[in-house]
Amino acid sequence: MLRFMPVGDSMTIGSAGEHTWRYRMWQHLRDTHGGPFTLVGPRETLYDKAADAPTSYAYADPDFPRSHLAGWGEGWQHMAPLIGEAVRGQRADVLLVSLGLIDLGFYTNADQTTENVRAFVAEARRANPRIRMVVLPVIPNVRAQTDPPFAEQVTRFNELLAKTIADLDEPRSPLLRATPPPSYDIDHDTYDGTHPNAHGEHKVAAAFADAMHQAWDLGEPYRTAG
Repeated sequence: MLRFMPVGDSMTIGSAGEHTWRYRMWQHLRDTHGGPFTLVGPRETLYDKAADAPTSYAYADPDFPRSHLAGWGEGWQHMAPLIGEAVRGQRADVLLVSLGLIDLGFYTNADQTTENVRAFVAEARRANPRIRMVVLPVIPNVRAQTDPPFAEQVTRFNELLAKTIADLDEPRSPLLRATPPPSYDIDHDTYDGTHPNAHGEHKVAAAFADAMHQAWDLGEPYRTAG
């Protein structure tokens, strides 16, 4: 059985009442993968905005493998120390990673964040030398539209991320860059300029699915991009 672990920030954990892109990915793999698979991770909950804590199980459709390693307000800096234990404990085969916005917004600059990417990859491989990873760059968000210095950091990080992925890629543990959804529109695909709505969930899932199909012939192209 192929074991996928979604790793991310608030866009990946989602909040109460949402489907999440994790659900959309599960649907896609269920319909196209052709073999046994599951989603794994040490966490299962959504973020509860009223409680300001990741305590909700109120998925729009809870009937799917809800496990993940994602947290509201968590980034590469937070996940790098956790990923080794998570990979070992969950026996993960493929990591689907969407991180970076929080790091650049609150904790580290583009160069520092890139160092945390390298630490994350090293720890994941230490836990499973054959781990496969798909990494999504920072996608469009409202702060990048209104804060030019932040936008510059996002652009620089995404450039450094592409170079880092190319540098660290290796045959036994492939490291793959997903292409940001070309039609992603924060007015159409998010509910607040950052967090994906149903349209955005499909587009994030499609970015991961299409990358894996193109590079690894895993599954099929995503059928519905929202």
